[in-house]
Amino acid sequence: MKKLLWTTAVAGVLVITVSACGSKPKNSGTPTSAGGASTSSSPSSSASPSASGSAKPSGGTSSFKACLVTDTGGIDDRSFNASAYQGVKDSGVPNKFLQSQQASDYAPNIQTFITQKCSIIVTVGFNLGDATAKAAKANPDQKFAIVDFTYDPPLKNVKGLIYNTAQAGFLGGYLAAGMTKSQKVATFGGLKISTVTIYMDGFYDGVQYYNSKHGKNVQVLGWNEHNQKSGSFANSFTDTGKGKSLTQQFIQQGADIIFPVAGNVGLGAAAAVKASNGAANMLWVDTDGCISAPQFCKYFISSVVKGIPESVKAAIVAAKNGTFTGSNYVGTLTNGGAGLSPFHDFDSKVPAALKAELKTVQTGIENGSIKVASPSAPK
Repeated sequence: MKKLLWTTAVAGVLVITVSACGSKPKNSGTPTSAGGASTSSSPSSSASPSASGSAKPSGGTSSFKACLVTDTGGIDDRSFNASAYQGVKDSGVPNKFLQSQQASDYAPNIQTFITQKCSIIVTVGFNLGDATAKAAKANPDQKFAIVDFTYDPPLKNVKGLIYNTAQAGFLGGYLAAGMTKSQKVATFGGLKISTVTIYMDGFYDGVQYYNSKHGKNVQVLGWNEHNQKSGSFANSFTDTGKGKSLTQQFIQQGADIIFPVAGNVGLGAAAAVKASNGAANMLWVDTDGCISAPQFCKYFISSVVKGIPESVKAAIVAAKNGTFTGSNYVGTLTNGGAGLSPFHDFDSKVPAALKAELKTVQTGIENGSIKVASPSAPK
């Protein structure tokens, strides 16, 4: 028999799973920044992101250390950078991080950690793909892991970590279609890159699947999977003002559920939803929004998440234990690498019938009877 469990994948990230059942820093001990950027220790959700930081677990020392280079969204983006750093911390090894303020920081930040002899360097985001590849090829003995990017063929010293979030997005779209009162939902991205549009594709498909099953005509504003050249994008992962204005436009057009796939930009979307006085609610992305942005939890129906922390932790542990291999990991609904978070404040508002349908849809995606096709899906 089977049961559907709401389980904790790693600290702070909850997913649906089905299981069988009967800037350039100086080379010092703690990185410091150049070019006018500030430095700090490990971040907190209330502190402004800084250029760098470090942490060491209590109870002894180790020569093994994990080092992380963020994308420009920063270590406290409440999204993929924060999730990756959570995985670093969960590994329990001494660690450091450097925040990239702009794209030109990627290569220097990586080189800083190579010089500091980090045991494994974790780079975060699609945009670091080229810089990571160049560094890995120039330093074949240095181990890397990269979030949201893989290489074909795989590089021998790089663990690529990607996630079939079209599957999770499909569940999110189905949920949104089942919850909308206006029969209009919306999504927008941060940047038009595959790791963003894959979510939007899944969301779009999930709405269409709901329509086909219920004879409805729920509209998706902001994206059409069959027209990949258009769509709504903030062109940023940090511009909360843009997120707010895009969301306000969607609400004015009648959308009552918004799905931003845009990191910290989503905070602007949440502010717009809050200001709508009940006219709209939303889905969060990457992490459980009620944990990463609890001030807006009452507006989050659910979150479309990916298991970045556990996959980053696994790569680091493998490097420490001597079992690291250069290969690609693909997170799915089946292996816990993608899914939906709990409904939290909306648990009593999501109809029991819709919850049951979501379980059935997830099972169908996992066994292949429901096809989720996105041009950006991992091959």
